[in-house]
Amino acid sequence: MALAESQTLGKAYVWYALKGFSLWTFTLTVCLLVVGFPIVVLMAAAGVLLAVALQAILPVSAVLLVAGGLIGANCLAVLLAAAVLTLKGVHPQDVSWLNWLHASKADVAYGPVYASCPLTCSIHPAQLSV
Repeated sequence: MALAESQTLGKAYVWYALKGFSLWTFTLTVCLLVVGFPIVVLMAAAGVLLAVALQAILPVSAVLLVAGGLIGANCLAVLLAAAVLTLKGVHPQDVSWLNWLHASKADVAYGPVYASCPLTCSIHPAQLSV
């Protein structure tokens, strides 16, 4: 009996950790692309300079080497940060500055807004009875 419960708890923990890791990976990727845009521009500029400098040594594969290195470093940084945050037990919905992950019930609209909204906006869906 205890063995079955421990296996069930183990599977639940693995599922929870996998879900947290995938959420952190997605969240950190979005943050890197949106908020970290100046960093990406600086990395691209450094990559161009590095590719031009390596062109004299590796004429065929300098651009491929630099681009692969930059993309690989970004992917590795995101995956490593997601793994560390997952192993520490931090869930993305617990972080206060990621408010787009957890919308409050007050922010949720009641339904779709149509062009006739000026005529019908004062009608609450609970008032409608069929």
